Amino acid sequence: MFEQNIDYFKSKPVNIPKITVMVDHGYNPEYLTTELERIYPQIMTKIRFKVAPKMSKQEKRDQGISGFVVIPMRWIVERSNAWVERCKSLVKNFDRTLVNANARLKLCFIRPMLKRIAKPS
Repeated sequence: MFEQNIDYFKSKPVNIPKITVMVDHGYNPEYLTTELERIYPQIMTKIRFKVAPKMSKQEKRDQGISGFVVIPMRWIVERSNAWVERCKSLVKNFDRTLVNANARLKLCFIRPMLKRIAKPS
């Protein structure tokens, strides 16, 4: 999909802030970087990876914590994914371009935003 929509990244100016891609420990940023640079060598001037911190077992033990621990950065991604999964039009990806997929994704985020706005204080 990246190769099909490379024009978006090529047209993005370098002088504006980089796009931050949040990943967890299931992804290998070094591997992603080399593969993306193989497709478009200047890509790392326009994006950056931010890996979610992960507490070690020793750190959990020292703080007296056991089981699941909420990591704020990872929570943002997981919460957003849960909101998207509620949107029935995204069950299958029929969009052929990044622009159409991005528009559909933004439409799916309108519902939770409207609920927050309409919520009585």
